[in-house]
Amino acid sequence: MTSTLQLARHARANGYAVAAVNVLDDLSLRAVVAAATELSSPVIVQVSVKTVRSVGVALMTSIFRAAADVATVPVALHLDHCPDRRVIADVVAAGWSSVLFDASDRDLAQAEAETTEVVQLAHHAGVDVESEIENIIGVEDGVGSDVALHSYSVEMLAAVAERTGADLLAPQLGTAHGEYTRAPVLLPNRVRDLARLTDRPIVLHGGTGLGEADFRSFIDAGVSKINISTAIKLAYMHAARDHLQKAEMSDRWNPPSLFADIGTAVQGVVADHLRMFGSAGHADGAAAAR
Repeated sequence: MTSTLQLARHARANGYAVAAVNVLDDLSLRAVVAAATELSSPVIVQVSVKTVRSVGVALMTSIFRAAADVATVPVALHLDHCPDRRVIADVVAAGWSSVLFDASDRDLAQAEAETTEVVQLAHHAGVDVESEIENIIGVEDGVGSDVALHSYSVEMLAAVAERTGADLLAPQLGTAHGEYTRAPVLLPNRVRDLARLTDRPIVLHGGTGLGEADFRSFIDAGVSKINISTAIKLAYMHAARDHLQKAEMSDRWNPPSLFADIGTAVQGVVADHLRMFGSAGHADGAAAAR
């Protein structure tokens, strides 16, 4: 498995962000790898807890390995937003690249204690840990909250990360999961302040709906991993809807054509984000840095 931490560090050192793209199945996973291959870009495949439970850890791991083993670009496998330590233990045992332990529903003392335990478990197996102790607004695949439960100073975030040994940090940056109903108040300066206190990669959640200038402001401030989920779901479902509408009108039903349309749509959206994040052309450098 490619190290998520090493990909994020290479991105930070070279002025871009590595895309972390949530997948739903083998169609979307292969589309992500295809987009990264087309643009010679490193990429992180992310899987939600909901998808892990639906597909299963063993099958998802096998699907990923089948795609990544023949890829010509570095690809990491990451468990997204997981408050359930049993799922984290299963993923760590399966040898995934990294996990996001979401302790944002715990108070600070409990969040720190449990994050320390997760880091010890993961590092023993060579797995990186992304830490979230203050919640990013919005519910994604059944995890999260629409209200701010915990918020801390950047000094506290850096200090807790140092004590727990977490590899990557996911702070509140004004973004939210899901689709925006109004323009968010973005906080790139918070990234800049946090980056002065720690050299750990900083992660932007809730990337769907932001424009290229927004992404660039965060990358310039120090973000080196950007998560994209909702845009993938929309591309997937809209492609399926459009295909089925045409099939209904023509009375021609061909599942492989449906799969191809979904893959093409997802690949296009992923490629757009890789270009915006500036990661195109960095596959060789990221691979060499591992």
